[in-house]
Amino acid sequence: MRIDENNGAVEIGSVAHGAAMQRSPMATEVHYLLARHVFDDLGYRRYEWKCHNGNAPSHATAQRLGFTFEGIFRNHMVAKGKNRDTAWYSMIDSEWPAIRTALETWLSPDNFDADGRQVRGLKAIRTGSEQ
Repeated sequence: MRIDENNGAVEIGSVAHGAAMQRSPMATEVHYLLARHVFDDLGYRRYEWKCHNGNAPSHATAQRLGFTFEGIFRNHMVAKGKNRDTAWYSMIDSEWPAIRTALETWLSPDNFDADGRQVRGLKAIRTGSEQ
C-alpha cells in the first residue's frame, strides 16, 4: 500500500486470505517473503501493518509475525460509512534479523511433524519459551 521510498518505509494492508490459506504455513511464508523483500532486497528501514482496531485476528497475526504495536489512530478514517480507529504496527530494520531467524526456524520442515502440525509455535521460537 503506502510506499514511502524516500524514507524507506512501506505498508502492507488490505490483507485477505482465502479459507485454504488461513492459519497455514503458506500464510506465514507469504508474510516472511514480503518482509524479506522489504528489508533484504529493497533495503527499507520500516515495514508497517495497519488494521481496523476492532479486527482481533489481524492484531493477533501482526503480533505473531513480530510486528510491534505502536498505537491507535482514533477516527482515522470512515470505512463503509462508519468511523474507523486504526491500529498501527511496525517492524524495523534493526529488528528484522531476529524476526527473520524466527520465521525461518518456524518455516523449516523440521518444525512440522508427519501430519504437517507445527512442533513449536512462532511465538515460542521468537521468545525462546517452550509454548
